Amino acid sequence: MDTDIDHYKVLGLPSGEEGAKLTEKEISKAYKLKALELHPDKRPDDPNAHSNFQKLKTSYEILKDEKARKLFDDLLRVKREQQRRLSERDGKRRKMVSDLEERERAAFSPDPFVKAREEEERIARQLKEEIARIRAMHTNKGASTKPDLKKESRSFGKESVNSGGSGLDKERVLKVSWEKGGVDYSAEELRELFSKFGEVEDVVIKGSKKKGSALVVMATKEGAVRFFLSSLKLCYFPISTEIY
Repeated sequence: MDTDIDHYKVLGLPSGEEGAKLTEKEISKAYKLKALELHPDKRPDDPNAHSNFQKLKTSYEILKDEKARKLFDDLLRVKREQQRRLSERDGKRRKMVSDLEERERAAFSPDPFVKAREEEERIARQLKEEIARIRAMHTNKGASTKPDLKKESRSFGKESVNSGGSGLDKERVLKVSWEKGGVDYSAEELRELFSKFGEVEDVVIKGSKKKGSALVVMATKEGAVRFFLSSLKLCYFPISTEIY
């Protein structure tokens, strides 16, 4: 007897645990139906008809014998368990290989924390360069206006404010000052800043290397007062102001 033959399947019956539950009556019924199908008289042109019919009879004899059938069921059970263990082992082996490949990929792939730190340092360098560029731009802009401002300072000063009838109204003049902590103001920047409170008639830059100052002449007295009152309401303002 070939132990690789599944006698349940030869009779066209379910195998395994389901086959072991079949009754002798169910097995006999299946054999009779299969015998009518495989009988050599029904297959005169099949050279294997007789051999196949003999296999059918052998499988039936085994399954209808109580002891032989029990041994065959045990054989099928052992084979199923062995196949299950092989399948589990192959599954574990595949997982081990997959884990090993994953660890190898992780070993050769860049560390995400290192990559993020490098990206942070790159952006910080670029930001530092941009800040230096902006400061240099403002410095150059202030330097380009200094000759004109000096010239303007010579023609407009405290003397002209304090002069007679042809002088300026002091209440239209604001005296402003600021600390040069890396930031300086040009005449145009001051004009733009103070124009929000009224028309600016003139701006004269004064000051020293450490501290900047200027005289801002508003077109009307109301504009000067408006700015002065607004600056008092602010919690922080980079320019200190007083009416001349």
